[in-house]
Amino acid sequence: MDFQTLTITPLGGLGEIGLNCQLWETAHGAVMLDCGLMFPDDEHLGVDVIIPSFDAVSHIKDKLSGIVLTHGHEDHIGALPWLVRELNKGTRVYGSPLTLALVEQKLREREILPWVRLCPITADTVLRLADMDFHFFPVCHSIPEGFGLGVETPVGRIVHSGDFKIDPHPLSGPGTDVQIFKNFAGPQGARLLLSDSTNVMRPGRSLTEREVKQSLGRLFAAAAGRIIITLFSSHIQRIQEVFDLAEDHGRTVVISGKSLANNIETACELKLLKTPPAFFNAYNGVPDLPDNKLVLLVTGAQGEPLSSLSRMVLGGHRQLDIRQGDTVVMSSRMIPGNAKAISRLVNEMYRLGAEVLHEDIDAVHASGHAHSEELRDMLLAVRPRLFVPVHGEYQHLVKHGRLARTCGVAPENIVLLEDGRPLTLTRTSFRIEPRVAVEPTLVDGKGVGDVGVAVLRERRILGGEGMVIVVLVMDSATGSILHGPEITSKGFVFEQHYSYVLEDAKCLVLDEVETGQRDTRRIRENIRSSLRKFFKRILERDPVVVAIISEI
Repeated sequence: MDFQTLTITPLGGLGEIGLNCQLWETAHGAVMLDCGLMFPDDEHLGVDVIIPSFDAVSHIKDKLSGIVLTHGHEDHIGALPWLVRELNKGTRVYGSPLTLALVEQKLREREILPWVRLCPITADTVLRLADMDFHFFPVCHSIPEGFGLGVETPVGRIVHSGDFKIDPHPLSGPGTDVQIFKNFAGPQGARLLLSDSTNVMRPGRSLTEREVKQSLGRLFAAAAGRIIITLFSSHIQRIQEVFDLAEDHGRTVVISGKSLANNIETACELKLLKTPPAFFNAYNGVPDLPDNKLVLLVTGAQGEPLSSLSRMVLGGHRQLDIRQGDTVVMSSRMIPGNAKAISRLVNEMYRLGAEVLHEDIDAVHASGHAHSEELRDMLLAVRPRLFVPVHGEYQHLVKHGRLARTCGVAPENIVLLEDGRPLTLTRTSFRIEPRVAVEPTLVDGKGVGDVGVAVLRERRILGGEGMVIVVLVMDSATGSILHGPEITSKGFVFEQHYSYVLEDAKCLVLDEVETGQRDTRRIRENIRSSLRKFFKRILERDPVVVAIISEI
């Protein structure tokens, strides 16, 4: 009987873009791979971020050997501040110097940095955790110092691609050398490949960063006014391109945005970035220069309400604005869910007289994720006997599985996992385990997990139907009404136009009180039920009804 096993439990990232997080367990210990968050969309109604459920990790924290981070993007490290509080103090976190520097910023801000040990790794590191050896393979991505993984486990060699693309001539860094992955997999191929699925539905090969720089160069040469560029603040290579082009064309760079400033400072300290001679932070003042001598590098590529670009457009930025003759470059991809916010921002910039460029109309952005032909290259290099597509919505996982079939992976060995479906491997077989609870946790302000389906449903009703508040004061001894009822409408009806409806509602409240019921909890529920039925019958609306009863 084969007692050597490895169980991989996806806690996020399989069925959505974001939340990337896996738990690898053997008989000798456990390792967590990445710990990412996901940004909310319209249906989450005010929620700040979404993080994985850490219940499965909390249960095995005593056997957790460490956390391995593939790179420094938010969807791979952003949930760490919440996870750290669930773990034993002194837990080791492994990643590249840049990745750990970004993690350090997050943990220091929350005053929990001493709770973990940050352990830097390089491409030469072989890391022994539990009974697994982790090898780190440099990959080309939209942030420096990203890694794919080759892991020697008790059940065979496993490759995790990390987030990657194949750029044959990268502007900086080693790029993605598929030969390294092929050498690790060996003559027989890897036992398992887990591979990035984000861009599997995009044919061909991804645009290279060199092509983006050439496109930006043409823009710098042609622009008569200010150039305003917004991008992800972690895209260090793209930032360097802007710096270099600004210096070449005699323009001064002004940056705006806290995350952008922090990442530039960190990258400079690690010698991953070099600022141009003419460089300013708008927070400290903007130089008085002609428009054709300025480049503004700002946050806000996703239309975030408090970002620098949004405040420039809407007039809330103290130092900067959008004006006639500006050329605005949206140098990032649009994250699903942000389309409306970005479109509103673009429309307003055109209204202010700016020209706006984005990846749909010009080569001003290159994805950091491999297109289908690059994914094929990875599959053919690793030649896995078992394949699990990761990092994508379910449609991406399905398409990646079909691509694997064309690369020689047997259909029965293509496993489409979802969050909470553990995969257990032995040396000769595999099985999918029963689902475990991994419902994501919603973070709203300082509340973690206190906003759930019921609260979101109430917010949705409040947004769509409004609220009616009933207030009355009762004599605790006799049950008679001393004051009220007063009825206030918020987002439900305009009280002056529908005063007769609210007066009729007061009569219904009086009827419920006069039934003789003395249990105030029951009276509140009866008022709520009666008014909801009344409003639905009269106005075909179903507001949230809140009854407040004070007894004296």
